Amino acid sequence: MLSSGSVLNYHHLRYFRAIAHEGGLTKAAARLNIAQSALSIQLRHLEESLGHPLFVRKNRKLQLTEAGQLALQYADSIFRAGDELVDTLLHQSPRARQVLRVGTVATLSRNFQWEFLKPLRSSRDVQLVLRSGTVRDLMAQLRNHEVDVVLSNQAMRRDAETGHHSHLLAEQEISLVSRPSASKAEFRFPEDLRKTPLLLPSLESEIRASFDLILDQAGIRPVIAAEVDDMAMLRVLALRLRAVALVPKVVVQDELRSGVLVERCRVPGVKERFYAITPSRTFPNLLVKTLIDHATKETGKKLEPQDSGG
Repeated sequence: MLSSGSVLNYHHLRYFRAIAHEGGLTKAAARLNIAQSALSIQLRHLEESLGHPLFVRKNRKLQLTEAGQLALQYADSIFRAGDELVDTLLHQSPRARQVLRVGTVATLSRNFQWEFLKPLRSSRDVQLVLRSGTVRDLMAQLRNHEVDVVLSNQAMRRDAETGHHSHLLAEQEISLVSRPSASKAEFRFPEDLRKTPLLLPSLESEIRASFDLILDQAGIRPVIAAEVDDMAMLRVLALRLRAVALVPKVVVQDELRSGVLVERCRVPGVKERFYAITPSRTFPNLLVKTLIDHATKETGKKLEPQDSGG
């Protein structure tokens, strides 16, 4: 490993950075105009000096290891600092230094995501990279060190192979909401759902499974107007259609505040839970801890990682 008296070879670091950004030795060698074999040797020297492999080969492609991902962040920061020096001397705005990559499942409330990122939103020293996708795709990105944290509305099963943690950030009751109605009659739950059109999350949602169980036990077959796997679209449909939508209140908090949507009732026994999924890493991104600590503090709870089978 690199000793206290060792000096980092920045030429090696530059070559490594090119390989990482180009996705392989061939393209990097062409870009740098050097032989591929020479580039491979420079990479090996850097790995030996750092004491960690920076790439692994998977499916005939080079993929960054955890140490490689960390090295790339530092390399980007180092070479960005050089650019920043030039920018500063030319009276231009300095560039961002730290990068936080957040993956969010498509079904997660945009309002919740916005609140979760609140401690870093105005920071000039942090660049936020937000990616949306399915749970499966995002967890693959987490394993491959492509994102630092995944925000999800379900905990992930932990085992010896994955080793990640599901941090419970908050939980919220679920409501049925709709556009205001001229009728003064009180909404009767669940009886009125025999004839009232419903806007529901998809069958993959945990709150949908709990809600369906309640209706099944009450002997009610709902009139489903739409099933949506994106909470933002569910909010749009609630504003456009004469139907009631099953949502966490945080999804429509602005619409409820302004009165364009109203809460018809709260659904008993059904809650939406919000998790931050983090990997077990030797070199974690400390910005993730900042966000998790802030989120759990806001809930007024001291929460530990939940190793759930859900």
